[in-house]
Amino acid sequence: MLAALTGLGLSAAAGLNAYIPMLVVGLIARYGDLVRLPAEFGWLADGRVLAGLGVLLAAEIVLDKVPVVDSVNDAVQTFVRPAAGGAVFAATDAAGRLDSSAFMQEHPWIGWGLGIAVALIVHAAKASVRPVANAGTMGAGAPVLSTAEDTAALVMSVLAIIAPVIGLIVVLAVGYAGFRLLRRRRRRRAARRSASGRSAPT
Repeated sequence: MLAALTGLGLSAAAGLNAYIPMLVVGLIARYGDLVRLPAEFGWLADGRVLAGLGVLLAAEIVLDKVPVVDSVNDAVQTFVRPAAGGAVFAATDAAGRLDSSAFMQEHPWIGWGLGIAVALIVHAAKASVRPVANAGTMGAGAPVLSTAEDTAALVMSVLAIIAPVIGLIVVLAVGYAGFRLLRRRRRRRAARRSASGRSAPT
């Protein structure tokens, strides 16, 4: 159960930033004892993979803070973030079941599927909110939002491993905030359409 909560938190974080949860899992597995990756996921703790993820993270941090470029980056990340979510969910779920037997151990594709789905949902919410925020703040909101998202991804990743239940609470809080933002966006669109309809000549 805790392994699934860890995977859920990490895949949600991957929806915000694909590379932070992968780096967190890889670094902890390489230098700590909290995560013991099975052989099939040992590549996550490989030094060359970690170095490559560090370079990709640096590029993501820069690109995601530039208005318009951030939306292009989100389009590209539509494929990367869900894949990362699936990988970290499956890896940590497998790690959590090294010494036990469970249904998901016999069906590892479930972990991949859940991770991909969760990361995709979070990514879709992020990609929907960002253009609206950029338009409403003349681009000034991009670096602020990006920094907040990166921080949330890091906090969620660490909590998912050391305190999965608290990590789940954070994931739910972030999801609720995203839901509220999307509802507010829809209401504003509806209000604009209603206003333009009333002002149109008859």
